Amino acid sequence: MQLNKLLSPVEISEIIGCGDKEITGVTADSRQVRDGYMFVAVPGVSVDGHAYIHKAQESGASVVVCERLPEQISSSVTYVVVPSSAIALGYIASEWWGNPSRELHLVGVTGTNGKTTTATLIYEMARLLGYKAGLLSTVCNYVESTPYHTDHTTPDPLTINEMLRKMADAGCDYCAMEVSSHAAHQHRIAGLHFAGGIFTNLTRDHLDYHKTVEAYLNAKKSFFDHLPATAFALTNADDKVGEVMLQNTEASRHTYSLRSEADFTGRIVEQRLDGTLLSLNGVEVETMFTGKFNAYNLTAVYGAGILLGWERDSVLRAISALVPVAGRFQAFHSPKGVTAIVDYAHTPDAVVNVLQAIREVIGQNGEVITVVGAGGNRDKGKRPIMAREAAARSQRVILTSDNPRFEEPEDILADMEEGLDEEARTRTLHITDRRQAIRTAVALARPGTVILIAGKGHEDYQEVKGVKHHFDDREEVKSAFSENN
Repeated sequence: MQLNKLLSPVEISEIIGCGDKEITGVTADSRQVRDGYMFVAVPGVSVDGHAYIHKAQESGASVVVCERLPEQISSSVTYVVVPSSAIALGYIASEWWGNPSRELHLVGVTGTNGKTTTATLIYEMARLLGYKAGLLSTVCNYVESTPYHTDHTTPDPLTINEMLRKMADAGCDYCAMEVSSHAAHQHRIAGLHFAGGIFTNLTRDHLDYHKTVEAYLNAKKSFFDHLPATAFALTNADDKVGEVMLQNTEASRHTYSLRSEADFTGRIVEQRLDGTLLSLNGVEVETMFTGKFNAYNLTAVYGAGILLGWERDSVLRAISALVPVAGRFQAFHSPKGVTAIVDYAHTPDAVVNVLQAIREVIGQNGEVITVVGAGGNRDKGKRPIMAREAAARSQRVILTSDNPRFEEPEDILADMEEGLDEEARTRTLHITDRRQAIRTAVALARPGTVILIAGKGHEDYQEVKGVKHHFDDREEVKSAFSENN
C-alpha cells in the first residue's frame, strides 16, 4: 500500500524523507519488522517503542512513525512525527485492512462487569435472527462460528482490524466487541467506526493501572466521547455515573433501567437458579439467566437490538433462546442435591452481585459456601473487600489461590483475610490449593447447599510465576461431584 494513502487519516506534525513509498507491512513490534515495513513506535506501560527504532531500522523498516525522532537519522528511512503514536496506529491499522469497521455494524460494550455477557449475547442474538456476526471478547473471538483464541479483552489495533476484516470478508453484518478501559486509554480502538456503544456499570477495578476511580471512569467515558453522531449510546440509568457517560457524546442518547423510567425497562417477575421470568418494556419473556445483574445485561441487549433496527417480537423470541456465557453463573448439579455456580466474578461488586442472585432464589437461610481468591500483581485494595463481601453473604468462605502470577499465594490470602472480623474468621477456611479448596467445599455441602466458585469462570488455566498451568473450575467441580456421589 502506498505510504500517502496509509497516512491519509493520520494527524501528522512532520515528515522527514520520501513520502512516496510502497509499504509491505505494518507493525508496532520491532521483532516483526521485515524489509519495506512501517514501524510504529508506541510508548507503552513498561516498554517504549521509541527505544527499538534502531532495531526496526536494522531489520529493514522503510518508515518509522514516532512521537520524537531518534538521535541518529537514516537517509533510507522516512520518519513520520505524530502527536500520538498510539492514535496513529489505530488509524493506520484501519486503513491497512481497508477500514473493515465501516462494512459492519460494530457495537462496543464497556463497563466494569457485564461486558462479556452483553457483547456475547448481542452476537448470539444476531445469529439467532439470521444475520452473520462476529465477536471480540475476553472468552474467545468469533467470525461467525469459527473461534479464534484471545489473550486480551481488547486486542491491539492491527489484530482488531485483521479480525474485523475476516468478519467483513465472511459476509458478517454485525460485530459485538468488548471495550476495556485499558484499550480506551491506550487508544486501541482509535480509527474504528462504531454503530453503537453500551455502558454496563462502574465499580472498583484496575486501579493498579488507572490509579484513581476518576481516571478509570474517564477512560470508559472517552469511548462515548468519540462515538459518531450516526451511532447510539445506551447507558445504565441506575448506575451513579450512567448519565456521565453521555455528557459529551455526539451519538443519540438512550437509557435502560430496572428501577426507574427509561427507554428500555426490565423488571424481574420471578427467578430460579436456572432462569428468570423477565418483563422487557412491559412484555414478559422467560430467560435462562439468573440474577439482577443478568437482568441488566438482558435489558441492555434488548435495547441494543431495538436500536439496531431489529423487530421487537423477534428480539424477544431470541432473548428467550439465549443461553448463559461459559463461566458466567454457570450451574452444575450433583446427584445429592448440591448446586455449584462457577462465575468469573473477580471484583467486590461482582461477588456481591452473584451472591445476591443466589440469595434471591434460595432465601437468607439457605446455605452458601463461597470459594474465592484474588489475582496476583493486580489491585491489592480490593482483596480485603472481596473477602468481607463474600463472608457477609455466605455461611462458609474458603479463601484460595486464583492466578497468583508473580506473587506468593499466601501473601494474597493474607491480604484478603485483613477484611475479615473475628466472627467471619471462624467461618473461613484458608486452603491455598484451589483444587483442594473446591473438593473441600463439595465435601462440606449438604443437599440444598449452593457453592459459589468465584474468580476464574471460563479460564482453563492458573498462572503461576509466569507459567500457565491447565486448571478449569468447571472440570474440578464435576470431578468433585463424581467422587462425592
